[in-house]
Amino acid sequence: MTSVEVLFEPFASKKLSLANRIVMAPMTRSFSPGGVPGENVAAYYKKRAQGGVGLILTEGTAPDHIGATANPGVPHFYGEAALKGWKRVVDEVHAAGSKIMPQLWHVGVVRNPADTLDVPISAPSGFAGDGKEVAKPMTENDIADAIAGYVRSAVSAQRLGFDGVELHGAHGYLIDQFFWEKTNKRTDKWGGDFVSRTRFGAEVVKAIRAEVGEAFPILLRFSQWKGADFNAKLVKTPQELERFLAPLAEAGVDIFHASTRRFWEPEFEGSPLNLAGWTKKLTGLPAITVGSVGLSDEFIGSYRGEKRDLAPIGGLLDRLARKEFDLVAVGRMLIAEPEWPKKIRTHHESEMKPFTRELLATLV
Repeated sequence: MTSVEVLFEPFASKKLSLANRIVMAPMTRSFSPGGVPGENVAAYYKKRAQGGVGLILTEGTAPDHIGATANPGVPHFYGEAALKGWKRVVDEVHAAGSKIMPQLWHVGVVRNPADTLDVPISAPSGFAGDGKEVAKPMTENDIADAIAGYVRSAVSAQRLGFDGVELHGAHGYLIDQFFWEKTNKRTDKWGGDFVSRTRFGAEVVKAIRAEVGEAFPILLRFSQWKGADFNAKLVKTPQELERFLAPLAEAGVDIFHASTRRFWEPEFEGSPLNLAGWTKKLTGLPAITVGSVGLSDEFIGSYRGEKRDLAPIGGLLDRLARKEFDLVAVGRMLIAEPEWPKKIRTHHESEMKPFTRELLATLV
């Protein structure tokens, strides 16, 4: 049995060094009225830093582009008041011994057409994931404006002292809408086959890299599944995955965050590797795995009344020890228990003393 200490081995890549392999996964909270993160947000992340997380990826934040979000509680990553709030967050997390990156999250066509934000919905082709046409396709100017908004926010993150930036390119949001054939039906340079559809994401990365320099880490979160279709597939074979990831890696992605609903599931037939494992193998770049760590199944079913239980992490530790992936993103366990890293290290897994059934109830 692999020791839990494998989670606490230092991580070092060309641009990023971490005290351990534990990453706090980005989780939407909507606790920033008017888009401004307050002292409560700083306290929330400080607790997780004090609990022993090596790297914190913040909740999704709206980049500096009109219509990136219509949720009044989602924090912005632009504007004097919001950036002042984020400066407090980064300073307190650093003082507590962890590193932190904001996740830039443009929802694109997922924005509710009935919301009160009186601006156009950003959509590659105007189609939502369910096939409905809900907006006009983005023009060349619209695309350029969106890319510029990502850049401005990434530059702000660097200026505020963050340790890098993550782009949300998963789950059916804007970058992923360009990736996915159901939401990108364009016939110009921004559309085409699954490789050509990486262009928008790659251009966002290139534009950020040009402004922040070579030393500032850029992470990209991507997924096969979408919020509108859990069974969606961007690629169906390792060969296709290699071709899909290549333009993004060449553009300047330093670490891929491969989002799956269950980390233990093989991505392709004939191999036990999960999506993060294949990503690392094919690109040679560090990869983050994520998906129901510490739970018996993914959390969405709990909303339907399906039972979820705590699960041992021995299999995860074995995979990490084999270097299938480099970092492990933990989500709902860290919502319920900010000191999850410290407690998983000091309590034998079979006892699960810090993880009672009452604690599990707070996860759903």
